[in-house]
Amino acid sequence: MEQQPAGPPECIKQISETVWELPISYKKGMRVPARIIATKELIDAMDAGVFNQISNVATLPGIQKYAYCMPDGHWGYGFPIGGVAAFDPEEGGVISPGGIGFDINCGMRLITTNLTADEVRPKIKELVDALYKKVPAGVGCKGFVKISKEEFKEVMRTGAEWCIKNGYGWEKDLETIESGGRIPQADPSVVSDKAIKRGFDQIGTLGSGNHYLEIQEVKEENIFDKETAKIFGITKPGQIVIMVHCGSRGFGHQIGTDYLRVFLDVMPKYGIEILDMELACAPFNSPEGQEYYKAMACAANMAFANRQVITHRIREVFSEIFNKTAEEMEINLIYDVAHNIAKLEKHVVDGKEKTLLVHRKGATRSFGPSRKEDLPEKYKTVGQPVILGGSMETGSYLLAGMDGSDETFGSTAHGAGRTMSRKKAMEMIRGDKLQKDMEERGIYVHAVTMKGLAEEAGKAYKDIDVVVESLAKTGITRPVVALKPLGNVKG
Repeated sequence: MEQQPAGPPECIKQISETVWELPISYKKGMRVPARIIATKELIDAMDAGVFNQISNVATLPGIQKYAYCMPDGHWGYGFPIGGVAAFDPEEGGVISPGGIGFDINCGMRLITTNLTADEVRPKIKELVDALYKKVPAGVGCKGFVKISKEEFKEVMRTGAEWCIKNGYGWEKDLETIESGGRIPQADPSVVSDKAIKRGFDQIGTLGSGNHYLEIQEVKEENIFDKETAKIFGITKPGQIVIMVHCGSRGFGHQIGTDYLRVFLDVMPKYGIEILDMELACAPFNSPEGQEYYKAMACAANMAFANRQVITHRIREVFSEIFNKTAEEMEINLIYDVAHNIAKLEKHVVDGKEKTLLVHRKGATRSFGPSRKEDLPEKYKTVGQPVILGGSMETGSYLLAGMDGSDETFGSTAHGAGRTMSRKKAMEMIRGDKLQKDMEERGIYVHAVTMKGLAEEAGKAYKDIDVVVESLAKTGITRPVVALKPLGNVKG
């Protein structure tokens, strides 16, 4: 489906400078209003699919308060990308693969070093090319971790913990991964053999699409909050950090496909009617809903393990090229956060605390300092690190979660958000020319294909500064540091 910028429907109501609401009268069957977080500039350019899809989400059983879409919102499968919705299992609340995404626990990881841009820039080609060899990218790529399908079940159960036990990381890494790198409800018995076959040899791989591994620089003028930056591990201008964006690969995709079919079959049994078959769902507390949740947790754990093994490879490459240990270079993990997931969390609705199933589809958790029990010890005073990926041309952001995100079920945007479909980007942009232009601007990119590179051009994305500004004005996340690319391994 081609994205069609159309602007908002006439009935949309502006609640504040950055909050817009579609009332329940907008579409038959809406149980709650739909809210979009965006500046006037962003809402006017929002593609029509966002308004259609987020209002469809608002019709699902058990939904609480509002269906939300973040400022990076654009048309997706089922939910719009940037969609957030919370469901009460005690009120018939559902779980939907279309509200999680097929790349389950696609997420971001940000890693510090004590190296400077002056040290890294002369070696950027060598670094990026070595990372390209060590971290396989592209459709169907396989990882170097050789395990049996039975051993893979242990990865499904324990996620990043499995990696640490097997020498692919440091014990302290687990402290700075969302949920400690493990969703405990995982149960391999509800995962199909086909999914296992697709996933057991893909640990430590980027995959394709918008996935990447990027070496980034912290410039002095882009440090907005020095105290928080220091707590997060960014201590000086010119510092080099590394960002990883990937997920559960074909494993998660197959789990999503398997259960979408199951849900399409069982909805009549539960009396569920939906406006879009892509929102196929089942009550969370039903046998089918529970099986999908346990399978989804397996895929989430595989994704945590995937990013952990990639971190291990990054440490190896930097150690080889700079002839120092990873410890000497302080290659530490700032945070790892999911943005395609459903999680059981406590939230207050109408003054009452409830355990809700929060779906985040292309949206990131952004807990503020008041959620101390959910934060690593060292971040309890400043809030959760939020990693917001931009385009490979314009850069990304490290932000901090705010207590204002309680309104959006502890959620914020996950990236810049597309303005152009992949097909249109390929028609308009030549990958080889883009690669040359970027290198002239000091950004070295090693891509699997020129077609894939063209799809991810900066022109295909929204202005990340405007997205971040809208989040800050809404009070759900605040900018800490902007990060500029030096080198990129592109899936």
